[in-house]
Amino acid sequence: MDPVSKSESPTRPEGQLRLAVLIDADNAQASVIEALLEEVARYGDAVVRRIYGDFTAPTSAAWKKVLQRNAIKPVQQFAYSTGKNATDSTLIIDAMDLLYTDTFDGFCLVTSDSDFTGLATRLREAGLMVYGFGERKTPEAFRNACHRFVFVEVLREATAESGAPKRQPRKTAEHDPKFPKKFVLRALEQSADDEGWAELGTFGRYLVKLQPDFDSRLYGFRKLSDLVRGRTDLFAIEERAIEGSSQKAIYVRAR
Repeated sequence: MDPVSKSESPTRPEGQLRLAVLIDADNAQASVIEALLEEVARYGDAVVRRIYGDFTAPTSAAWKKVLQRNAIKPVQQFAYSTGKNATDSTLIIDAMDLLYTDTFDGFCLVTSDSDFTGLATRLREAGLMVYGFGERKTPEAFRNACHRFVFVEVLREATAESGAPKRQPRKTAEHDPKFPKKFVLRALEQSADDEGWAELGTFGRYLVKLQPDFDSRLYGFRKLSDLVRGRTDLFAIEERAIEGSSQKAIYVRAR
């Protein structure tokens, strides 16, 4: 099969994107990797899966089973000197080598380190999708350099609850002081038509375009559709028939 050129990637369905997943072992946790790969599968096919770190260190023991089970290739990087992170340099060099193969549609960078902001920016400039995964402590600069950024705390919670009965969305979310009400309503206004209605998908894409780390799961709702239905204090919704289909589209308007 011929490699997919970058010029073709904008027309490819999102689920068919060829992705390279690069993991910074110094700034990631083994316990969340399986849930993370499930999240990556929502965006495309993880053709390359590599992790970078010093796997001779005792602290790396947790990675061994995870890497084998999930077909992740470890890239050994010895620390050349104290206080210097050779892992970052190796990952960045590898990313650029992969970029120049002209084979990938996007990269998934798994790290909470702001040192990868420049790499994310460079990949975007090359026309590739950039998905970031990191902890809440990840600096804003790196989060905003990605097209989409996912907090691994959300994935960690999903992993912890995987063996438990499914819970309903948190009812107290509408009283959560951390919910970015002004931002969400402003995004809705800017994505709406002249009558104030916005198609849910358009609204969702606009939210992420403005704030790559926006995630309805942070506020107790599995999907954006659950959020707009649950936040009756903020949103009115309307289901409209899709011409030529038995399905319906959800439209949202501010109350």
